[in-house]
Amino acid sequence: MKRFLLAAIVAFFLAENSTPEYSIQAIRYAISPGFPVAGLVMGAPKDEKVDIAMVIWLIRGGGRTILFDSGFHREKWFKYFPMNDYVRPDEAVKLAGVKPDEVTDIVISHAHWDHMGGIDLFPKATVWIQKDEYRYYTGEAWQPGGNHGGIDPEDVKELLRLNTEGRLRLIDGDNVEILPGIRVYTGARHTYASEYLRVGGNPAFVLASDNCYLYRNLTAHAASATFSEADHAANIAAQVRMIELAGSADRVVPGHDTLQFQKFPTGGRVARIK
Repeated sequence: MKRFLLAAIVAFFLAENSTPEYSIQAIRYAISPGFPVAGLVMGAPKDEKVDIAMVIWLIRGGGRTILFDSGFHREKWFKYFPMNDYVRPDEAVKLAGVKPDEVTDIVISHAHWDHMGGIDLFPKATVWIQKDEYRYYTGEAWQPGGNHGGIDPEDVKELLRLNTEGRLRLIDGDNVEILPGIRVYTGARHTYASEYLRVGGNPAFVLASDNCYLYRNLTAHAASATFSEADHAANIAAQVRMIELAGSADRVVPGHDTLQFQKFPTGGRVARIK
């Protein structure tokens, strides 16, 4: 028994110390002005509005240069969602000292236009997405009775192309380590199979994307916007889990909150989270 316990302790120690110490930066590539808060935080006053940050997150360590989400660049979306201070995501990463062809991996939280719309801007990146998200939005979503709101057909075509080129990785479910120390967790159906990211290390951080829009969602224990009211309780439970996974609410980074660029040391468009 003692030998078994000793082996387990050694294995745990080695696993903990094999995790790269990643850096994390938030890169703001645009501002969407005057967004209704009620569309972000359930129960918020209907007439309240806020400027929201359009963000991609840059994670570096262990020989990898990783983006969590990829932003967007297709012209059609500017007609529906006016943007201020826009910089195309492949140009925005240069402000953090990264060339677009140096990005090794892109983890997509969900398939909406403003999160998946830049996957074609990073020519050498492997793209990671939930298997069910890929299956639904390349198939059933476009059939009668399907739901493809917020999904750009051009982005879907790009996913298919990446798959045929061998540059797509499908993640099968919750609590999956995709790279050393980086795990994905399923959200509460903001889209068909949205996910968020935990970056391990000392300390760990959780990048929530749209599974938690604002710090206000956390402090008010309020669900983010989802497809169905039936998912609100699950989304609140997911936010509680994010805090547990990060070890502190201060280390959960919401998807669109401009406050992350005040909370963390910031130069221009880039905030150093870790």
